[in-house]
Amino acid sequence: MHKNKLLFVIFLLCASIHASPQARIVSDFNKAWKFFLGDEKLAYLASYDDSKWRNLDLPHDWSIEGSFSDRYPTTSNQAALPAGIGWYRKTFSLPGSEKDKIIYINFDGIYRNSEVWINGHYLGKRPNGYVSFRYKLTPYLSFGKEANTITVKVDNSAQPNSRWYTGSGIYRKVWLLATNKIGVDQWGTFVSTPVVNSQSAIVQVQTRLLNMTGVDSMINVQNTIIDATGRVVFSKNDNNIAPKDSFSIITSRLEVNDPVLWSVENPYLYKVKTSLRSGNELIDEYETTLGIRSFYFDATKGFYLNGQPLKILGVCNHHDLGALGAAVNTRAIERQLEILKAMGCNAIRTAHNPPATELLDLCDKMGFIVMDEAFDMWQKRKNRQDYSVDFEKWHKADLEDQVKRDRNHPSIFIWSIGNEIREQFDSTGKTIAKELSDIIKKLDGTRPVTSALTENIPEKNFIYQSGALDILGFNYKMAAYPDLPKRFPGQKMFAAETMSALATRGHYDMPSDSMRLWPPDSKTPFKGNADLSVSAYDHVYAYWGSSHEDGWNAVKKSDFLSGIFVWSGFDYLGEPVPYPYPARSSYYGIIDLAGFPKDVYYLYQSEWTTKPVLHLFPHWNWKPGNVVDVWAYYNQADEVELLLNGKSSGIRKKEGDALHVMWRVNFEPGMLQVISRQNGKIVLTSEIRTAGEPAKIQLIPDRKIIKADGEDLAFITVCILDVDGNLVPDAANLVKFRIKGEATIAGVDNGSQTSMEPFKASYRNAFNGLCLAIVQSKEKAGTIILEADSEGLKSSSVTISSK
Repeated sequence: MHKNKLLFVIFLLCASIHASPQARIVSDFNKAWKFFLGDEKLAYLASYDDSKWRNLDLPHDWSIEGSFSDRYPTTSNQAALPAGIGWYRKTFSLPGSEKDKIIYINFDGIYRNSEVWINGHYLGKRPNGYVSFRYKLTPYLSFGKEANTITVKVDNSAQPNSRWYTGSGIYRKVWLLATNKIGVDQWGTFVSTPVVNSQSAIVQVQTRLLNMTGVDSMINVQNTIIDATGRVVFSKNDNNIAPKDSFSIITSRLEVNDPVLWSVENPYLYKVKTSLRSGNELIDEYETTLGIRSFYFDATKGFYLNGQPLKILGVCNHHDLGALGAAVNTRAIERQLEILKAMGCNAIRTAHNPPATELLDLCDKMGFIVMDEAFDMWQKRKNRQDYSVDFEKWHKADLEDQVKRDRNHPSIFIWSIGNEIREQFDSTGKTIAKELSDIIKKLDGTRPVTSALTENIPEKNFIYQSGALDILGFNYKMAAYPDLPKRFPGQKMFAAETMSALATRGHYDMPSDSMRLWPPDSKTPFKGNADLSVSAYDHVYAYWGSSHEDGWNAVKKSDFLSGIFVWSGFDYLGEPVPYPYPARSSYYGIIDLAGFPKDVYYLYQSEWTTKPVLHLFPHWNWKPGNVVDVWAYYNQADEVELLLNGKSSGIRKKEGDALHVMWRVNFEPGMLQVISRQNGKIVLTSEIRTAGEPAKIQLIPDRKIIKADGEDLAFITVCILDVDGNLVPDAANLVKFRIKGEATIAGVDNGSQTSMEPFKASYRNAFNGLCLAIVQSKEKAGTIILEADSEGLKSSSVTISSK
C-alpha cells in the first residue's frame, strides 16, 4: 500500500476509536517519523528529499544513543553524552471530511529550542524543553490525496545548559487533534472540589470555550461525573452564548453524595465528561480526571489529607529513565513508582521542571502526592546557556501552560516556582517571586505555592520576604530545623530537599561508622576510591547534606515539618558528584540507575512502611582476617541476633536515634544469619552465604505478560550465581543477549555510575553481580524469548508473552 494511503487509513481508524463522529478526534501521531542528526538548512521545505533519513517512532532521545566522551560540551554533568541539532519530518494525509475542522498538533515536550513548520510554513519556536504546547495547522493543510509534511528542528547545541542529563529531541509524545469550530479550548477545563466531607462533595467545573465560527452561538454544556465503575453519579446542563471569534468561560457546580475520597492508600478516581451541543448536535466531548479530596497544611502539626494527619514521605526525581534516557515510556515510569511505593514513598517532587503527563497520570492512579516544579533558575544563570537566557521572554507563557495543563491532577498538592533560585539573595527575588505566584493563583487558587530555599535566615532571603509563598520549602541545613519555627513564626514548612548522601550499590568501605564528607571542607579534596566507587554504608554525603539516617531523624522529630523530599529517589544520568569523568551518573539515589535498590532502601522501608523488614548487609565474600562491619535494618522487633556459621555474634538493639544495628565480625567463610525477635518470638530471619566462583545466569522478569502495543516493557534482572545459587557479589561477567519473537532490546544497564558501555546494545557486563535487560514489545502478539550467555557460565532464557 502506498505510504500516504496507509497513513490515511490509520488516521480514519484512530478517529473511529478515539471519538464520536463530528466530535473531537485525538490521534496518536508518534509513528513513522524521519530523523536526521545534524543541521540541514533546507529541511523545513516541503519539497526537501528526506528519503535517506532514518525511520523511527517517537518519543525519541538521540543523546542516549551516543557514546560517552569527555570531549562533549555537555560535560559529565549531562552524562558526557552528545547533544547538537536534529531534524524530524513526518508526511501524512487527512480525509476530506476533516476540511471544516480545526486541526492542531500537540507536543508534550521537546528538548530544546524547537521550531516547527507545516508544508514549509513556519509555525513558531519554543525554547523551554519541558513544557507542552501546540500549533494550529488548519490554514496550511491539504486534504484528500494530497500529502502534508510536518518538520521539527531541535537545537540543543548551546551548551552547557543544564546541571543534569536532559536528553535531546522529541522525547515526549505528539498528538494530532481535530475539533469543530466550537469546542473546549486547550487544557480548557478546571475541576476543583471547594467543599468535601464524608457525606457529600461540591465539584466546580470551569469550562473555557473557543468559538471560531464567526457568529455568536448558543451552546449547551453538559458536565457529567462518572465513578470508577462507569456509573453516572451526577449530571448538569448549562446554556451559554459563546461569543464569536473569542473565548468564554462557563462555571458549573455539581454534587457527589457519599463520595469515595482520593488518598495515597486508596487513590480513587472519578472523571468529568464535558459535552457541548448546539441544538441536538454533539459538537465536542472532553474528559477530565477528578479526585475528590481535601487537604491543608498546619504551621505546628504538618499536613492533613481528608482531615487526617499524614507525613509526606517523598523523593526528588529527575526525568530520565536510566538506559532509556529521557524518552518517555509509561511502563518505565510506572516501574519506578512501584519500586518507590514498596519502599513506603508517598510523594514525588518533579525536580526541577514540569514533568511528563504520564508521570502525573500514574501518580493520580497510584496514590502519590506531587510537588510540581517550574524552574531551576530565573534570570540568574547556573549554566552559560540555561533557561536564564529565555526567562524574561518566556516565563509567563511557560508557567501558565504548566498550570493549565496540570491543575486537574488530584495528585498535585504544591506548586513550586523554583529550586535554589539565586535571586533569594537580592531584591529582584521579591518582584519575581510575587509575579510568578500571582500567575499561578490566577489560574489555580486551590493549592499552595512554594519555592525550594537554601537560605533559612529570614532577613537574608528576599524570596521569603516577598510574601508570595504559602508554604516554605527548605533545602538541607538540617541542624537549623529546631530553630525554624522561631525564625519563621506562623509559617507552614516542609523539607523540600534533604540528604545528598552518596553510595555505589554493593560497595563497602570500612570502618562504617566514620562519616566521610564530600569534600571534608573547602580546602581538602575528596580522596575517594581509585575505582570511583562510594561506600554503601550510609556514611558518605555532600558537605551541605547528611546521611540518610540523620536527615530522616531530623524530619521525623519535627512535627511542624509537613514532610520530606529526599535527594534522590533514583540515581540519574549526569551530575556524578563527587567524581570527575569517567563517572557519568549520580551517586545520590536510594535506588541505582538500573532500578536495583541500594541497602539504604531498606532503612526507609523499615521506617516508612508497616510491613516487617529485616535487611542484612554487606555481602559475605571477604579476605581471611578481615574485620567486617555487619549492619541490619529492621522494624517490628525489639532485638536482633547475628550468627556466623551457627555461632552467635551477639544481640543488638537500636539505641538512641540509631536506625540500624552493627556488629564487627572476623570474617570466616560460611553463612551469616540474622534473626529479629519481638518479646522473644521470631519475627524474621535473613541470611547471606559466601559465594563461590560465577557458574550460571539467572533471569528474573518483572512481568511475564506485556502488551503487544509497541511500547510496553519487561525489565529483566540478570543475576550471576555460583553453583549453589548464591549471588556472586563482585561478578563482572560480560553477558550477551539474544531475543526471539515480537520484541526488541530497548536498553541494557548494570547500575554502575562509571560504565562506558552503551545503553543501546545487546550486551552488558554485570556490576557487583547484577545487570539489566529491557525488552520492548512490537505491535504483534506472540511469544518472546530472551537468551543470555556468558563465557564459562551456564546460559539462561526466559519466556514472555505479548498480548
